[in-house]
Amino acid sequence: MGLGPQIQLRQSQQLVMTPQLTQAIKLLALSNLELEAAIAEEVAKNPLLEAGPSEDTEGPQEDIAEEAAAPSLTDELIPGGGGEDDRPLDYDFESQALETDSYTDVSVSGSGDEFDFDRIEAVATSLSEHLLAQLHGASGPDAVLAEIIIEQLDPSGYLSTPLADIAEDAGASLAEAERALSIVQDLDPPGVGARSLSECLALQAKAADRYDPAMARLIDNLDLLAKGRMNDLRRICGVDEEDLADMVRELRDYDPKPGTRFAEEGTEQVTPDVLVRRTRGGYSVELNTAALPRLLINRRYYQELKAGPQDKASKAWLSECLATANWLVRALDQRARTIVKVVSEIVKTQQGFFERGPEALKPLTLRQVADAIEMHESTVSRVTSNKYLLCDRGLYELKYFFRSGVASSDGEGEGASAEAVKTAIRDIIEHEHEILSDDAIAALLKQRGFDCARRTVVKYRESMNIGSSVQRRRQRKISGLA
Repeated sequence: MGLGPQIQLRQSQQLVMTPQLTQAIKLLALSNLELEAAIAEEVAKNPLLEAGPSEDTEGPQEDIAEEAAAPSLTDELIPGGGGEDDRPLDYDFESQALETDSYTDVSVSGSGDEFDFDRIEAVATSLSEHLLAQLHGASGPDAVLAEIIIEQLDPSGYLSTPLADIAEDAGASLAEAERALSIVQDLDPPGVGARSLSECLALQAKAADRYDPAMARLIDNLDLLAKGRMNDLRRICGVDEEDLADMVRELRDYDPKPGTRFAEEGTEQVTPDVLVRRTRGGYSVELNTAALPRLLINRRYYQELKAGPQDKASKAWLSECLATANWLVRALDQRARTIVKVVSEIVKTQQGFFERGPEALKPLTLRQVADAIEMHESTVSRVTSNKYLLCDRGLYELKYFFRSGVASSDGEGEGASAEAVKTAIRDIIEHEHEILSDDAIAALLKQRGFDCARRTVVKYRESMNIGSSVQRRRQRKISGLA
């Protein structure tokens, strides 16, 4: 056989990522805010697209109103079809991984209580806004310096910047800065503007009119309190055991980080993408239509452009705009159905969480959900990214429901999620009469059905910032309960 160029015919299959399929994948992973920005960009580029009115819009609507009243998110542009403007797109919704059957409701046992949206409250204001509002009416150099100091506070309410540096930058004396700091420290919440933990506690004790010499000496010796040296503290403070226990209990009621109750600067409020409602027949899953952008195609404007004089290039451009608009509306409809289908499977699998709370969470992976709804694992991953679920128990990111787990103690069943084990550990420690070791906690967990080793208990306990048995015993001694 001689060497030389030859012509051969081969047949093969490969997945071609068309621009429309690539855009559909990107749309699936976007949050509501990102989706709104993407739609605004498409509306700016395509004259046939318009942002639709929200569900709660009141009053008469213009031409676009009849588009919004259509029974489907997909607009029927050419009745009867068959024309070039109704040609099929290169995205096949029947065969791609984004295909779903319909919106689904998860039917599990439950009561008919309606969802209470009023209990979800927005965080009021930031710490700086709260403090600046209390300065209204104040004037002069001290008030200006107080505003500068407020802007320098960290999220916990502490002043970490040296006061001398603030005075130098503001062109003021250190005495003026001290007076301004006193103004800030007199504001609500008590303890704000402190430069150390002891100063923070002292400010709160003064606000409660409990800053006597004994309390002052106790606050000055917090290191002895942390070490549990109660005999030394009784001698230094000049009080008996009962008085010291009262002082320690009062000190523990103070807030070591008074600024954390306020929202941080620049924090964005999270809007839920999906609502899970408790109904008489179980749970229903639906999209939050108030936060879901709506996209409509202006049929009247399309007909006007089509009826006008057109050359070949203009006709091709109009057809392309129509095809792009038609596909984008379908893609958004498909995105909505896919999200509901994934969340419905999550609710069905994690039914125990919605009934009893975090202790009933089951181990769950993306592949389990993907196999159950016959989708690709990457599709489920995109659906659960940057999206939130609102239910009776609060607001949760969809990723929250995917948890690693531990085996059951009897070797049967599905086991339990790490969150369920953490909840059980926290419950055991909160109700312990005598301080339990990590080995004893592991034994109690096994009685509850969790097969956990001691090192697993240590890992979960430390992740929840719960001290060891030695530390808890010392804390109990400090609180006067020992």
